[in-house]
Amino acid sequence: MAKPKFVPIPPQPLDRFRSLLGDEYEQIEAVAAWAREAFVGRAIWHISSTARGGGVAELLRTMLPYVRDAGVDTRWVVLRESPEFFCLTKRIHNRLHGAAGDGGPLGEDERRLYESTLAASGREVGRLCQPGDLIYLHDPQTAGLVPLAKEAGLKVVWRCHVGVDRPNDLVRGTWDFLRPYVEQADAYVFSRRQYFWDGLDASKAWYMPPVIDPFSPKNQELGPATVQAILKGIGLTHDGLHGAPVFVRSDGTPGRVERPIGLLQDEPLPDDARMVAQVSRWDRLKDPLGVLEMLDRHLPGADTHLVLAGPDAGGVADDPEGREVFAEVAEAWRGMVPQHRRRAHLLTLPMYDLEENAAMVNALQRRADVVLQKSLAEGFGLTVAEAMWKRRPLVASRVGGIQDQVLDGETGVLVTDPLDLARFGAAIEGILADPARARRMGEAGKRRVTERFLTVYRLREYVALVSSLLGIVQPAEAR
Repeated sequence: MAKPKFVPIPPQPLDRFRSLLGDEYEQIEAVAAWAREAFVGRAIWHISSTARGGGVAELLRTMLPYVRDAGVDTRWVVLRESPEFFCLTKRIHNRLHGAAGDGGPLGEDERRLYESTLAASGREVGRLCQPGDLIYLHDPQTAGLVPLAKEAGLKVVWRCHVGVDRPNDLVRGTWDFLRPYVEQADAYVFSRRQYFWDGLDASKAWYMPPVIDPFSPKNQELGPATVQAILKGIGLTHDGLHGAPVFVRSDGTPGRVERPIGLLQDEPLPDDARMVAQVSRWDRLKDPLGVLEMLDRHLPGADTHLVLAGPDAGGVADDPEGREVFAEVAEAWRGMVPQHRRRAHLLTLPMYDLEENAAMVNALQRRADVVLQKSLAEGFGLTVAEAMWKRRPLVASRVGGIQDQVLDGETGVLVTDPLDLARFGAAIEGILADPARARRMGEAGKRRVTERFLTVYRLREYVALVSSLLGIVQPAEAR
């Protein structure tokens, strides 16, 4: 095992939310000022399995810079474990979504691998932390660290970002595998109440949906000329409208999209094409093969194009299935009849520069006429909130946290059966055929994210959780 890796967290100015929140910002400011004094001398450690790719890394990059700006000593450490460990935890991840994944077991051999791998990381974490610190562990990859952190005298939060609406035997068996570790935590945080596990202490549970940073390179405003320049620069389109492929980095300095991407397409996206986009990891639970089949069978319009985009399959350390899934999708694309294949574009976006990657995603979502999220299971689905922030109408599966974000018929269309390709196709065609309806949905989506899913809203809950575990009484004016 390599030593855990520190992820830098440059602070971001909390004050930038003042213009969005108006008078409500004063309450956020009071919470931040109190936390700065109350938590002095303590560190809050976040431990995850990767710093790039997927919702957990995205959420931490969204939240922690503002916590640091509030004056709280927040740190982020990433596990660097063996491929065998990450193959096992990917199996756990799939089973927590009710899917068999690679079909392997979760028996005593797997428990020994899980515990022995995390034991070394646990010792290193215990060496780094000091009495009075709090440790925040994210997802199944870190659950085995809970008892080790408790032995070190730390307060421990375990944050579960995944879950299903209706657990099956695979889900419950995986709960049984992880519960001996998880139940020892001082608090559990779930994205939805429906994800709470049988057998855990309900009095320890907190519920916090994920949020987005509207000022990040992934969500900042980009004008049409910039969007077109970025898409031309990555090779998706012909015309750049004479703009420059630029964005603003998190530190305020200029950035430019210039790295090559992986691109499978017969011809560039036409300037006047109606574009449907799904952006997600190359994961079977996102059903990219089903999305291609839907285009083939249920989106007949010659001017309707599909963009399937995801990270470079080798750039996400804790997702060993990514390469395999992308290879399956690429093979399916090559097997399409030419008149449909020319309307499908597969993009793998480089992960060397995460902010450049984010700017690419931003441009893709802003160019899309409809954003699709055809997940078979979904913990929350931050890409949904990101698209709504950009005033894009959604067509998405009625699963997991997606249904907490999308108001069916108001900000998008929810499809109850994620395998019903015909309904997805009809929902997309219905929005494309009614531009006025699409605009109304986009505006309603922007309002919903502004009211519910911005980073700043989680700060109060975060401070309340930490102060309660550390035994610090939070005054009413700082809640």
